[in-house]
Amino acid sequence: MNTTTKEHIKRGFAAVLLLVAFAAFWGAKWYIRVYGRVGFDAILFTMTGSLKGVETDLILGYLWKGLCPALVSTVVVWCLLYLPRPMRVPWKNGTEQTVLPVPMAGWLRRTVAGVLCVLLLAAAAQMAELPQWLWGKLQWGSLYETDYQDPKETEIRFPEQKRNLIYIFMESMETTFMAPEQGGGQPYNSIPELYQLAEENVNFSQTDGVGGWSRTTGATWTVGGMVSQTAGIPLAGGMDGNAYGQLSEFLPGITNLQDVLHANGYEQALMVGSDVNFAGRDKYFRQHGVERIYDLYTARAEGIVPPDYVVWWGMEDLHLYRYAKDKILEMAQLEQPFAFTMLTVDTHHVDGYYCDLCREEFPEQYSNVAHCASRQVTEFLDWLKQQDFYDNTTVVICGDHQSMDGDFFARNMEPDYDRCVYNCIVNADATPIRSKGRLVTPFDMFPTTLAAMGCEIEGDRLGLGVNLFSIQPTLAERLGGYKRMNEELSKRSEYYDQVFLQSDRVELVGETQRPEFAESSEEA
Repeated sequence: MNTTTKEHIKRGFAAVLLLVAFAAFWGAKWYIRVYGRVGFDAILFTMTGSLKGVETDLILGYLWKGLCPALVSTVVVWCLLYLPRPMRVPWKNGTEQTVLPVPMAGWLRRTVAGVLCVLLLAAAAQMAELPQWLWGKLQWGSLYETDYQDPKETEIRFPEQKRNLIYIFMESMETTFMAPEQGGGQPYNSIPELYQLAEENVNFSQTDGVGGWSRTTGATWTVGGMVSQTAGIPLAGGMDGNAYGQLSEFLPGITNLQDVLHANGYEQALMVGSDVNFAGRDKYFRQHGVERIYDLYTARAEGIVPPDYVVWWGMEDLHLYRYAKDKILEMAQLEQPFAFTMLTVDTHHVDGYYCDLCREEFPEQYSNVAHCASRQVTEFLDWLKQQDFYDNTTVVICGDHQSMDGDFFARNMEPDYDRCVYNCIVNADATPIRSKGRLVTPFDMFPTTLAAMGCEIEGDRLGLGVNLFSIQPTLAERLGGYKRMNEELSKRSEYYDQVFLQSDRVELVGETQRPEFAESSEEA
């Protein structure tokens, strides 16, 4: 290999390294700007998952604001390092002549490129909170051995007349959308109906007013939030992100809310407005006792929306609520009690989906979308109250996680404001001893939901959660705060891997195929 060929290879290798470093840097900046600081576990979830079901504008946003700047930066720096630039040099006779200067020494070029790559990668890692994640993975914890209460070993007594359950996961809903006088972090209250619901019903808060729980490791994205609230554990352990959706079994070693209800004779359903296959949501609920699964595709098949209908992530919540009413009325005709779980989507980042019901009431689209979501869920609740089964039905309304619209909150919120996920329980068959001034966690919603349905729970603990209607201290309270709790949750756990994941026997099989899903939905 001659000297010229070796030099070309070295320059090509330098270009690749620079592109990787710039791609990591600009990609991290784009991710944090779009999603906010949600922790590296959520980033890993996004990176390792399928793009199926991801909104197209997000992909285009990354290409335009993440990849393009990386390409431009790489070309500029490479040219500065490797291309000699013509210069005009004055001669003794007063004339000037264009000459090519001697290129930068090879060792100096390599040093500059290497240092730049290291700095860019370090900055990207810091923005993505990679060091904290790695530190947690280098440690083994014993949290589950000491604090996990196995539902299989806990007596749960249902009332003689079992209550129905409607559990509404509201995408990205948090109390930050409220104004400061309501305890929120925005200049105005864009969710007045949800605020009033929380005021008039049961709301568990870290403050004296309407509040919720702070950022929790393993619960900062949708599937993580759903698992945390229904199983009392974070979505963590030896797996990464969406890889859960590619397993033959999704957390086979847990007993969650749906398992408990299934064992007690409940007919159950899950409804989402997007593709339910995304991130293994269908597997998680189907494999833990949910018989009926509805999403965009079943809505098309049943005429809720046209056969080729799709907007943004799937279909708007206005169609979702109409679809939910039909299915809830069907389930209400059954002899056994029912549990209906649904996930809204309009308030997803970025800026939410501005539907036909939205109004121009606030300066920013996301605030208007949040207000529309607040009105729609309240109108849905008003409809429920008119049904003859309502008196025997408990309704839980919770955000699935903090919003990932980082730009919006950076513009409209004080930097030190403690953002909290919204929660409200309507028509509960229990009265809390103390609902305010508590360090609430999403894990608490598992036993708390059962208690709100009139169940008695031995010890008032399930999973890592506690029954918030009781005076049992939450995990965050027992550990002295959210920071310490999140540190413990970040650690590796042999218990999690062996008991919950049963990683020694669960195989990767890929996502559920649509034909198989459609058949099973018709059977349900």
